Amino acid sequence: MAALTNGQDRRARFTAVFPKLQKELIEFVIAQGFPQEALSWFQRNLEYNAPGGKLNRGMSVVDTLEILRGEPLSEEEYFKSALLGWCVELLQAFFLVSDDIMDTSITRRGQPCWYRVEGVGMIAINDAFMLEGAIYHLLKSHFRKDSYYVDLLDLFHETTFQTELGQLIDLITAPEDHIDLDRFSLRKHQLIVIYKTAYYSFYLPVALAMYMAGIQDQAAFKQAQDILIPLGEYFQVQDDYLDCYGAPEFIGKIGTDILDNKCSWNVNVALAACTPEQRRVLDETYGRKDSICEAKVKEIFLAVDIPGKYAAYEQQSYEKINGLIDGIAETPGGLKRDVFRAFLSKIYKRTK
Repeated sequence: MAALTNGQDRRARFTAVFPKLQKELIEFVIAQGFPQEALSWFQRNLEYNAPGGKLNRGMSVVDTLEILRGEPLSEEEYFKSALLGWCVELLQAFFLVSDDIMDTSITRRGQPCWYRVEGVGMIAINDAFMLEGAIYHLLKSHFRKDSYYVDLLDLFHETTFQTELGQLIDLITAPEDHIDLDRFSLRKHQLIVIYKTAYYSFYLPVALAMYMAGIQDQAAFKQAQDILIPLGEYFQVQDDYLDCYGAPEFIGKIGTDILDNKCSWNVNVALAACTPEQRRVLDETYGRKDSICEAKVKEIFLAVDIPGKYAAYEQQSYEKINGLIDGIAETPGGLKRDVFRAFLSKIYKRTK
């Protein structure tokens, strides 16, 4: 568990791998005979969009492999697992660059969205494709001779498709320019959360580490998925709740889900619990770019006791996930409960 105890050292070691991968990608482009202008653009694209986040998804690949191994990783194992982690981060970057264009977002990670950077514009669409393409170049370069290479390709392709399906449900359910709360439901919210977030943020990093650890039993992958998808769902519900009730200084942003007409857990629970009069107010105020309307929505959230309902949901989810974790029968070379406990400990009762 050493990889989980020192956050700064852990992040620094993981971050140190990225320049090596970037250099490899740039050298590939150079070998194709592309001009300096294209090289500089691709390099800036990589540097601007890949390394700026929390990196939790990427580092989870390394942490999971170390737990499964039960001992510190060799230099080669660390590099290859970190490379897979950076492939997850490149996938995340591909999704975010694309998502920001679709949502006409302004900022991302404290800086302008890539498409809003001067001179970039809609070239960002191609840049997103290049971020995705970099994943498969790196996989081919470093894993082609491994027995699980095709499994890695299949996992990335499947996860990408699942995330895009989740994005579709999100886009057609809650467009910012057409507010219709009749489109919302807890079932749609669940689909958005599972497909847009849980698969690539929780299942993908663990499944990648499982393949590296030599796990082939499909029942083990099914068991991991059965734990990680509810865990990812809980994480996103928690994120929705904190958007409204988390202090900006702790969550690092001012919540905008109400203003942006998001199909969030909060509003769906409120829609299921509100009176006809409260529903009328929600129809008139939700998704409007107006602070007074936002305040009225928050009044209804309190009236139907969103905080109390969330506390009950959180405890129920925690007990359910712990029960699933306890159900793992640990065997040599198989799944370890600590993989999932590490995830749960990071997010249970979090405030940011």
